[in-house]
Amino acid sequence: MGEHPVVSKTGKALSAEDIAANFEDLHPPLNAEQVSVEASRCLFCHDAPCVAACPTSIDIPKFIRQIATGNLAGSARTILSANIMGGTCARACPTEILCEQKCVLNTGEHDPIEIGALQRHAVDHQIAKGGPHPFARAPKTGKSIAVIGAGPAGLTCAHALAVQGHTVEIFEARQKPGGLNEYGLAAYKMAEDFAAREVDFILKVGGITLHYNQALGRDIAFADLQTRFDAVFMGIGLGRPRKLGLAGENLGGVMDALQFIEDIRQADDPAQMDPGENVVVIGGGNTAIDAAIQAKRLGARSVTLVYRRGPTQMGATQWEQDLAAINGVTMMHWAKPERLIGEDVVHTVHFERTCLQDGNLVGTGDHFTLLADRVYTAIGQELYDQGLASLRCESGKIMVDEAGHTSLPGVFAGGDCIASGEDLTVQAVEDGKVAAAGIHTYLGEQNG
Repeated sequence: MGEHPVVSKTGKALSAEDIAANFEDLHPPLNAEQVSVEASRCLFCHDAPCVAACPTSIDIPKFIRQIATGNLAGSARTILSANIMGGTCARACPTEILCEQKCVLNTGEHDPIEIGALQRHAVDHQIAKGGPHPFARAPKTGKSIAVIGAGPAGLTCAHALAVQGHTVEIFEARQKPGGLNEYGLAAYKMAEDFAAREVDFILKVGGITLHYNQALGRDIAFADLQTRFDAVFMGIGLGRPRKLGLAGENLGGVMDALQFIEDIRQADDPAQMDPGENVVVIGGGNTAIDAAIQAKRLGARSVTLVYRRGPTQMGATQWEQDLAAINGVTMMHWAKPERLIGEDVVHTVHFERTCLQDGNLVGTGDHFTLLADRVYTAIGQELYDQGLASLRCESGKIMVDEAGHTSLPGVFAGGDCIASGEDLTVQAVEDGKVAAAGIHTYLGEQNG
């Protein structure tokens, strides 16, 4: 149903059909005519600002020109050469603040090119048609690399190394690959099974073996990987949700927003899920927005998202904030939670209003309460550092150099576990690319 959800017109619970419609693709793909019209609008700029705004530096004018001339295979190759997860990024990347925001058409009285939709069209065509993988492996080098984590950074790094002729083994803690693409994005952003199909496509390059249910520090030892492999890549993300540190946060009905999103993504039938009647979401990023909207689309009567600062300080983009409003989410700013009240299950959340004083966030002494039988917390995640040995970390992130090399020889890292930019899939992909190039260079130096 796109941006506008199906809502109950009778006051009764949403039907299973209503909920299924609410979790259809948020932005259905363009049809052939729409693709032709949109591609023809591109000015094919030299030194295009949209390219500079893309963390993976996709040659956007080139791939759009290839679409316009009917060369879909060439267009997909242009995209995937820079971003092997171009299909996910076309769906979930905030193009409105990246490439599309920099489109020169914005300077006139026109809408920007729908770059994300065109990118999706080309990549989806490539994946759907099957056949030989568009990238062939180089001759085997005899070198092996361990990749920890099958998220965007790990999969990208593995693919790039496999293309170079190296052998890669990925150790994934969960039962499925994909990381946050599989578990952490709103179901309407990654409809059906695209995350799994994209992983299958990536692995078809060959030279990559995936091991599931292999958690660092539990099933595999860091030192053992260093001994067995010529290099190691850490794409472990941030696996530990931050706690509120407040009384009552262990009550029933209080849960991490990412876990809520994961439960929806992995459910056989989302209509069987109970999101709560009066829902409070605490946080200001895209995860908070995704949890709030999905609670509403599952039929929650009231959903209130509360953030301690103002709308311009939110991690969620303005587009995401507007989407929440369209979906009936109440946004409350300048308020911080104080405690959660209930006996066995939460029923009330107490807040204090906040303001900025000399640049610092302080409480005003003005308090209020919200009824809540569900509270979803989305205040960020921390590095789960079990098994990281002597890696140098600062401010909860693994430290790396410009090549993705950590403080340990032959150990590289990328994705959310390092401080490289925005916590976005597209940034994780770029981190994986950078580290793969760094590993390839490192292995060559070891042979010298």
